[in-house]
Amino acid sequence: MKIIKKISGNNMDRMPDLAFRGMSFLFLIWRIFADPSKKLKKFGIKPGDSVIDYGCGPGNYIRGASLLAGNKGKVFAADIHELAIKSVNKIIKKHNLNNVKTVLVKDNKCDIKDNTADVIYALDMFHMVKNPDTFLKELYRMMKKDGKLIIEDGHQPREHSKHKILSSGLWKISEENKGWLVCTPA
Repeated sequence: MKIIKKISGNNMDRMPDLAFRGMSFLFLIWRIFADPSKKLKKFGIKPGDSVIDYGCGPGNYIRGASLLAGNKGKVFAADIHELAIKSVNKIIKKHNLNNVKTVLVKDNKCDIKDNTADVIYALDMFHMVKNPDTFLKELYRMMKKDGKLIIEDGHQPREHSKHKILSSGLWKISEENKGWLVCTPA
């Protein structure tokens, strides 16, 4: 059981480099069979939006978000892991994504201005967050008052996600479906 928690990264913030590389390889295989941009289309990202992919990992959703936000939009790829930033920078260069900027998160702080984001999505990473109140407060800081947060449960029960979000006092859950929760500032 401890090994599985180490591999999945529950409550550890930053996964080990080896686990990150393994996850990146599995996502590479997954992208052969699935189109990650299909999920993004359900998030309501519009041309001109400012979007934050928080916990971007190896960058599975970056190109899709860049295309949806368009030339007048901005996409921030934020992650605590240096390998994630390196991976996304390669995607930016390969696809000439001029509207994407990488941001390394340090000490639970993200170098993105207050009230920036129309949409923030945090996919398959919420289970890893050691201090959910600090995490949710940082997302709240970056969110526009009329913005929305899309957050997946990751490897934790839905009830745990809902409890963490609602007990922060900063977010209300405006929509719930099988894949994720949609939250708005409280």
